[in-house]
Amino acid sequence: MADDGGMAAVIGKDGLEALITVLAGRGRTVVGPTVRDGAIVLSEISSGAELPYGWGVELEAGIYRLRAREDGAVFAHSAGPQSWKTFLHPPRERQWTADRGADGELMVTEDRTSPPSYAFLGVRPCDLRAIAIQDRVLTGGMYSDPAYRGRRERAFLVAAECTEPGATCFCVSMGTGPAVGPGYDLALTEVLDSDGHRFLVRIGSEEGESVLAELPRRPADAATRTAASERVADAADRMGRSMPLVDLRVLMRETLTAERWDDVAARCLTCGNCTMVCPTCFCTTTEDVTDLTGDHAERWRRWESCFDLDFSHLQAGPVRNSSRSRYRQWATHKLGTWYDQFDSSGCVGCGRCIVWCPVGIDITEEAHALNLEREAPQQEPGQGPS
Repeated sequence: MADDGGMAAVIGKDGLEALITVLAGRGRTVVGPTVRDGAIVLSEISSGAELPYGWGVELEAGIYRLRAREDGAVFAHSAGPQSWKTFLHPPRERQWTADRGADGELMVTEDRTSPPSYAFLGVRPCDLRAIAIQDRVLTGGMYSDPAYRGRRERAFLVAAECTEPGATCFCVSMGTGPAVGPGYDLALTEVLDSDGHRFLVRIGSEEGESVLAELPRRPADAATRTAASERVADAADRMGRSMPLVDLRVLMRETLTAERWDDVAARCLTCGNCTMVCPTCFCTTTEDVTDLTGDHAERWRRWESCFDLDFSHLQAGPVRNSSRSRYRQWATHKLGTWYDQFDSSGCVGCGRCIVWCPVGIDITEEAHALNLEREAPQQEPGQGPS
């Protein structure tokens, strides 16, 4: 658990309910986890009753299912099919409209709607890091996305430390959890024991302090602090997956011609699911649409995937026309060359790409296999197996 510097309090379930009320009262659209369509999804909520009390998840490669919990925990579930990217960097967004007037004059109007004021409740440490990564990609450097910046600057983040990792989680390997890092306004750690169901709350911003002041609370006691810290530490010891203990940048660079890429290519459907559920993938394309009269046109930006054959299409054809080259591009960028562009990994260890791959391809398994192939002794030419 991250150090709170002494600025901490304890709230109960009534405090969590009040938190939603206070945030909504400040004009924010509160988004949090809720159960719908057989999954824990992120959706606008107006009451604590909509939170997934008593629900957990079972995860494996290509497998996701809900399971009932007897303890009534609200944040004891791993990352679901959505990430907060869905709200900060929407899957589809209109850029401008064009209309032809009666005199034939063309008028182009850029979409400049006021950004929503979100309050995200239950942001996992891995997703908190993912938001920080997208901040760097979409608001840093020479090219900033004003639409993303507007939504991000108005967002209030309530993090929830992880105490129940899933079988596909590997945030410890990526240094992104289960303890919460910087970037939150308030951070919660859920504790259930003989002393009751409660949440240790820590302050990360002035607005967070102001919101906490409006909640029913009590000073953080030593027993709750200790219990919260122990649960987070225990979660770190129960990760379902891990990356090899090597420099992943070097591993990706030194295995570009590895035979393992052929193995994964034989299984990969190039469907792009991994990029859609990834909380840091940011690639987009544009599409223009028009009505039947031709007098009204719109340009929309939508998510795109590097697994799409047209993603790298040039006049002479696609640059990466094989599934091998496209999977390798995604993995080596995510784990390696992302550092060259943005000074960090593009992977936060949430495990979504493993869970939502239709054929169960596991990026940690692939990394271990590449490392084993790299470290295997090389046979001399003409030397067969003994």
